Amino acid sequence: FIFAGSEIYGGLANTWDYGPLGTRLKNNVKDAWRKRFIQERRNSYEVDADILMNPRVWEASGHVASFSDPLLDCKECKMRFRADNLIDDFDPEAHADGMTKEQMFDYIKAHHIPCPNCGKHNFTDIREFNLMFQTYYPNVLRSMRAKLPFSIGQIGKAFRNEITPGNFTFRTIEFEQMEFQTFCKPGEDLAFYDYFKQYGKQFFMDLGLPEENLRFHDHEKLAHYANAACD
Repeated sequence: FIFAGSEIYGGLANTWDYGPLGTRLKNNVKDAWRKRFIQERRNSYEVDADILMNPRVWEASGHVASFSDPLLDCKECKMRFRADNLIDDFDPEAHADGMTKEQMFDYIKAHHIPCPNCGKHNFTDIREFNLMFQTYYPNVLRSMRAKLPFSIGQIGKAFRNEITPGNFTFRTIEFEQMEFQTFCKPGEDLAFYDYFKQYGKQFFMDLGLPEENLRFHDHEKLAHYANAACD
């Protein structure tokens, strides 16, 4: 079923190769997931995106700088700028990355930093604009003529940024995962959340896991982008 990765050359910790039987077992699970979450659902579409991407994708997702940017608008020309960039361009020794929003705004005001576009000094307050979770899928929408609510799923490789996590196949550095996201109108999210909790539980039960061994564990501390979350 499974062998140590790179075994004939001394191996590599926490990597595993699936043999003929293990590959079939793993593909059976993926096929069952694809059938249940993609093929049997209306307005549910599968994509297969590359891991290698233009660096701007990672910038837009918040993985390069931060999860949000401190932005402010020029009231005169309506252009929008990052507050830390305005300060660093004005004085590279100011080190805006260590400032709070309030400190950045006070610095811009005290030094009368001008708008790079029109030269005026008339800015709005600094606001945090999240970059990570606003998502657009125009290619899927146009090619499939999808309407809200619709779902997008993908099966693909993923990696953990950890050192020797161990625990056999339950926590490897490289693994495959299935991701499924449903896009809906504002206000409908919690209803879909409750629906897919039960939908996912039924999937596990249909694979043979007994219901008494399954439970939901709500997250006590939610991420800033989440209304609800559970394991």
